Amino acid sequence: MHIAVAGNIGAGKTTLTRLLAKHYHWEANFEDVVDNPYLDDFYNQMERWSFNLQIYFLNQRYRQVLKIRESGKDTIQDRTIYEDAYIFAPNLHAMGLMTNRDFTNYKSLFELMETLVQPPDILIYLRSSIPNLVGQIHTRGREYENSISIDYLSRLNERYEAWIHHYEKGNLLIIDVDDINFVDKPEDLGTVINKIDAEINGLF
Repeated sequence: MHIAVAGNIGAGKTTLTRLLAKHYHWEANFEDVVDNPYLDDFYNQMERWSFNLQIYFLNQRYRQVLKIRESGKDTIQDRTIYEDAYIFAPNLHAMGLMTNRDFTNYKSLFELMETLVQPPDILIYLRSSIPNLVGQIHTRGREYENSISIDYLSRLNERYEAWIHHYEKGNLLIIDVDDINFVDKPEDLGTVINKIDAEINGLF
């Protein structure tokens, strides 16, 4: 079984992925933010490094999805290959931070990859307001995220909502994270787990 967690920057994807992997004894696949060679450069000069960063993420996530299917293990993945293609890359293009040429090239590569991968069995979308995202980003204190603007986060949130509204690739579970704290409140994590259990039971 392949579970994936989707959501904007600061929504809590990595934390929830870790907690659920521990609870269910699932393999966990995380987004590479520590060893990513482009992130610092990207946030300092988005226009110059946007295409490089998106190609890096596309490559990493494509490899992840292939590995998940080949392993045959129950796996939970922090962010999906679809978010790069339907949210981050189009947003950079729309903001004038990725050229038409690069965006066309990127889309062509993604469309080829998409024919070779299967979507997750369950997609968990963490819905969050902008103030909550900003609070979480500041709390975790990643230096390269200090320059992320409210406008950038808002644009991403709008694209996330549009993508989720039309998502039909598999089972979808939406969790509003503004009013829950699955890190410090076991009852909140329990509520999330109960919802996931219901989705898993619906698969079989």
